[in-house]
Amino acid sequence: MAKRVTLAVAGSRKTQGIVEHCASLPLARRVLALTYTQKNQQELQDRLARYAGGHLNIEVLGWFTFLLRHFAKPFLPFMFPGERVRGFNFEATPFRMAKGKARFLDGAGAVYRSELGRLAFELITSSKGALISRLEGIYDEILIDEVQDLSAYDWDILDALLDSSIEIWMVGDIRQAVLATNGRSSKNKKYAYADAINWFRIREKKGLVAICESAITWRCHPQIAAFSDLIFDPSWAFPSTVSKNEAVTGHDGVFLIRGEHVPAYVSTYSPQSLRHSAASAKNLGLDFMNFKVAKGATFARVLIAPTSPITDFIRSGVSMAPLAASSFYVAVTRAEQSVAIVLDDPGSSYLPYWSPPVNADRG
Repeated sequence: MAKRVTLAVAGSRKTQGIVEHCASLPLARRVLALTYTQKNQQELQDRLARYAGGHLNIEVLGWFTFLLRHFAKPFLPFMFPGERVRGFNFEATPFRMAKGKARFLDGAGAVYRSELGRLAFELITSSKGALISRLEGIYDEILIDEVQDLSAYDWDILDALLDSSIEIWMVGDIRQAVLATNGRSSKNKKYAYADAINWFRIREKKGLVAICESAITWRCHPQIAAFSDLIFDPSWAFPSTVSKNEAVTGHDGVFLIRGEHVPAYVSTYSPQSLRHSAASAKNLGLDFMNFKVAKGATFARVLIAPTSPITDFIRSGVSMAPLAASSFYVAVTRAEQSVAIVLDDPGSSYLPYWSPPVNADRG
């Protein structure tokens, strides 16, 4: 099928799959690879240079650059004759009641980041088919990595791309939906973050896109993979993760750890410490990385300072809201061999506690 999406678990080598696909294409194939964050763009560019350096017709762009270069800049006059895009305003937002040009452009002619998606979508209609026709003439195929990061009007833009003659392959992990191109917009809020799974399932039922589930992780130890499957309620209907990590280190799996034992644990295993925010890691005195910053990274071991929703989930199995569940999933699945969660009261949790050897405790 010419329009498809691969929904993969953490550690499934999603980006590498895109790179290997590009390397296998004919040299004349005109391909655009899109992703949201600058970190992911650089990763894609580096890997494509390594594995597909001879394919000169493969281009990597960020999502915002894509909308500016192929939507806003060439087609703005269709909505505002005589006007042109003079920049990109990443931080500011328009006046709440602004209309017309002032809704989309600041006084210097720069497009507001918060309104770029809406402007791009409205230009599809205003151009009366010219915008999509131009894209069809430039690219044979568009690949979208980390598709779960899209939001608001981006979903309407994807609908337009699905209706084009361009082959579309989207890749992502709905369970890692912690970022958003426009998290403040109320447009398509029902598809925000992990709820984006519903956008794909609805379009699959309509025959617009084929969904492929990739449930193999090469990163996470089997016990970590099994635990990560519990984070989302069964009603989400995600497939069970299969681990290909066969390493045995003597300290593998998911553990609880009491606050008093954290220094000994860190001294013994040197885990990467992760937290949602500073408020969830008071008094631990560790060099923490926030969950969202850690997205895309891999560590041998992680230590997690839990939030209240995470604590309730571990103690009594209380389901988490989608964004909270995604954040915890990202944190857990950064680890290859072990996950330690700081918690003094286990409630009814089945997770084992790690304790330092008696001599280490006395020392």
